[in-house]
Amino acid sequence: MRRPARRLAAASARNLLLLAASAAACLGQQLSPEDAERDHFNRAMAEAGTSPIDYARALEQHLEKYPETPRRPVIERSIVQAAMEARDHARLIRFGERVLTREPDNFTVLERVTRALLRNDAQPESEKALVYARQYEATLRKLEESGPPPVSNRGELMRQLEMRMGKALLYQARAAGNLGKREEAVELARRSYQTSPTAESAREAGRWLSRLGRDEEAIRAYAEAFAIADPDRTDAMQAADRARMNELYLKHHDSEAGLGDLILEAWDRAAGLLEAKRAAIRKADPNYDLSTPSEFVLSALEGESLKLSSLRGKVVVADFWATWCQPCRAQQPLYEEAMAKYEGRDDVVFLNINSDQERDAVNPFLETYGWSKKVYFEDGLQRALNVSSIPTTIIFDKRGEVASRIVGFIPDRFVDMLTERIDRILREK
Repeated sequence: MRRPARRLAAASARNLLLLAASAAACLGQQLSPEDAERDHFNRAMAEAGTSPIDYARALEQHLEKYPETPRRPVIERSIVQAAMEARDHARLIRFGERVLTREPDNFTVLERVTRALLRNDAQPESEKALVYARQYEATLRKLEESGPPPVSNRGELMRQLEMRMGKALLYQARAAGNLGKREEAVELARRSYQTSPTAESAREAGRWLSRLGRDEEAIRAYAEAFAIADPDRTDAMQAADRARMNELYLKHHDSEAGLGDLILEAWDRAAGLLEAKRAAIRKADPNYDLSTPSEFVLSALEGESLKLSSLRGKVVVADFWATWCQPCRAQQPLYEEAMAKYEGRDDVVFLNINSDQERDAVNPFLETYGWSKKVYFEDGLQRALNVSSIPTTIIFDKRGEVASRIVGFIPDRFVDMLTERIDRILREK
């Protein structure tokens, strides 16, 4: 039902624009150059509708008609985005390169343009791809050197950076191999695999090892491509990796005897490398890859971190707030009033959980307002619990499962609502 509604809305907008233009012409009004361009742009957008390819084509035609438009940078970025959605590789390359002349560190455009250039093995495209892939790597190195990402999402950001770095090296390997630099291609593909282990990077190493005549090494690389757990690989790709591995193995052996052991060894190597990567990320972010809130570890403003699993057997009340949140300031005295009702009980625990990205602001805020400094940081728990607004108060039962949630607060009811829910959960067996 959405698409007809969008077409109707677009048609209505187009008709209104046509009527307005006709009325202006009838009245003998002369549009200014700026108004004329705006009118042309609005007409083009209305006629393009929701199709990414039509949208990109309309924007390109607008640039042809108004080549000096001050909107050019924004329009060219929009064409690139539409070309990505439409998988229009030619337009993506043409306008992506223009965007990169102004934004050389735009790593999203760098990645997509480089990959589009490498869709075939042609030398001119590979030469350009190699330049962009190196630029992509240099941009990621700058991000890496700029300091650790925010604590609350550190693990996922580290994983994404590793994944992008792996792609930058993979694209360099493919481009170098296409340009006849096969030894360099093997080395880059192996670096890609060690940085971010994927079936694609293992396959790339196998490809160039085979071209160099190093078939035994190529067999091991294809075995890794076949064995590794990779959500981006399709069943057809895995079958192709197996077929290429079998072909090379039978070329040098009388039968497939021993191939199963080789695959198991590849599986062990891949699993070990993936687990080592996860362990390194968990060292920086204990909550990485966790989906169960009661397993999270929260860092403290002062003192030791808190393992939420240590609170099982108790009712836990977690209040999410931030220094910039005005309603949070109004709610805090009410939260403290509810806390006072359970003072001395060891089966109810109240937590103040801060959501600020800029953590340096928290301590001065607490001193200014006289709040307790027994504060923990959310460290990704907010995302795991799908907390989209603050203040939000969540109550966990004695099993560590979410039993109740209060989004916002009603001033004259909050204390009663919170205590009623805590008491009900305490009574549950």
